[in-house]
Amino acid sequence: MLCADEKSQIQALNRFQPILPMMPGTPERRSHDDVRHGTTSLFAALDIATGNVIGSLHRRHRASEFKKFLERIDAEVPARLDVHLILDNCATHKTPDIMRWLLRHPRFHLHFTPTSSSWLNVVERWFSELTTKKMKRGAHASVQGLERDIRDWIAHWNEDPKPYVWVKTADQILASLARYCERVSAAAAGS
Repeated sequence: MLCADEKSQIQALNRFQPILPMMPGTPERRSHDDVRHGTTSLFAALDIATGNVIGSLHRRHRASEFKKFLERIDAEVPARLDVHLILDNCATHKTPDIMRWLLRHPRFHLHFTPTSSSWLNVVERWFSELTTKKMKRGAHASVQGLERDIRDWIAHWNEDPKPYVWVKTADQILASLARYCERVSAAAAGS
């Protein structure tokens, strides 16, 4: 079972001035302006059981790149296993070319999350870690440098992968959502 998604339009940004580190009594400082050097898109699949990530970088974000990503997954997952992919409803996942590819690879089974429910796809949590721990403070003078850093991050992650574990049961989550809906409805009725 793999949670898969794309993080598109990742920008290779370089600051006009270096980031000045945080020191006692002084917050981190950075210039507000940057130089843009292009973008890349990361296709990633996170194994639910192990936390291992299969990643693929492409300059474009189309069905043809998604198909290359599926081919990579096909090559990396042992042939004896079925592949269940949890995906969002992006149009690139459902093109005729992708459907033909899936017919030729019957071990692949796609499961789509409901619209506006990206939080259900655990790879989004991994993307968040990539952003906060690697990209946010990064400075990249080229797309190649950005892609190298992302590949290094994936390799480092896979040296000691950690699966994400839900800490609440489905019933607890649904009860919390019900309480929220009640508060919102009461607030709207009181307006």
